[in-house]
Amino acid sequence: MKRSLVLATAIASLLASFGAAAHKQWLLPSATVVAGNEPFVTVDAAVSNQLYYPDHVPMRLDNVTITAPDGSVLKPQNGSTGKYRSVFDVALAQQGTYRIANVNAGLSARWDTAESLAAAAAATQGQGPGGPGPRGGFLRNATPEDLATKVPKDAKNLQVTEGVSRVETFVSNGSPSEVKLTGKGLELLPVTHPNDLFAGEEAKFKLMVDGKPAAGLEVEIVRGATRYRNAQEEISVKTGADGSFAVTWPEAGMYWLEASIEDAKTSVPQAKRRRLGYVATLEVLPQ
Repeated sequence: MKRSLVLATAIASLLASFGAAAHKQWLLPSATVVAGNEPFVTVDAAVSNQLYYPDHVPMRLDNVTITAPDGSVLKPQNGSTGKYRSVFDVALAQQGTYRIANVNAGLSARWDTAESLAAAAAATQGQGPGGPGPRGGFLRNATPEDLATKVPKDAKNLQVTEGVSRVETFVSNGSPSEVKLTGKGLELLPVTHPNDLFAGEEAKFKLMVDGKPAAGLEVEIVRGATRYRNAQEEISVKTGADGSFAVTWPEAGMYWLEASIEDAKTSVPQAKRRRLGYVATLEVLPQ
């Protein structure tokens, strides 16, 4: 009985500690540094509650691109999507660093209708039937064309938000090469190369928004295998005025790095706010 109680308490604590960490997106390569004649890596892609343990939904592969060391863009090979994760291969024919990323951009829209406003007013005055009333409309992953065709002409309180997210990892064939940014959205500019990270050593990076330093951003870093410990043990740092931050890796392993920002620099007139997200998987090797 005592042992059962201890186990139940431990499980409850585990679930509570991971409640705020739900639904992390990630790309996990089978290796981050390889060598040989045209080697391959296999990449797992998922959205999960526990880091690098697929337990929620697979990541779709429609927007996955691989940037080769010479700047050419490749498509994933042998892609497959299952219940909890997607898998694909990357051929590393060139020497240098490959940037493997899932980049999503789209609009979300929310609006009220005359019916939903009337129901809300009645409920406020105590005249409604109780419980949820008619709701307004919502669009996700929309295009500007969707706004024109799917949002009712009589929509009230229309709110449009632009979203751009990048989930990526880095793999080097032989010696690492320079990681070049696209200058679009929130990106990681390595000072220390992402395939040259070691436990106990300090690594330096910069976060950039549209190619310019992103100051004052909160960065969360979590070592993988959260399934097997009672706390996330996250590392929190903040970028400086030049977008820079540093982290000393406590031990070897795969690490998840995340940051986000919101601004008003939209590319669509209807959108008033822009939300940018960034996630990277980085491998830290033992000394």
